[in-house]
Amino acid sequence: MNEKIEIHTEYIPLGQFLKLANILESGGMVKMFLAENGVFVNDEFENRRGRKLYPGDTVKVEGVGTFQVVQQ
Repeated sequence: MNEKIEIHTEYIPLGQFLKLANILESGGMVKMFLAENGVFVNDEFENRRGRKLYPGDTVKVEGVGTFQVVQQ
């Protein structure tokens, strides 16, 4: 099941998305987490915190869950 995370802009960087979804608390934690683990964006491995996410994109974080970006 996908948890829907609302954004209020055209896109959101992956690092900010991970904080918005309450997966990680700070930018430093995001940087370290992505360097060590990475996530899957639309079933493609991603470790760049600046990756732009748009409404409809799906982010899978191993051990945490799957999240969908939605526009308000």
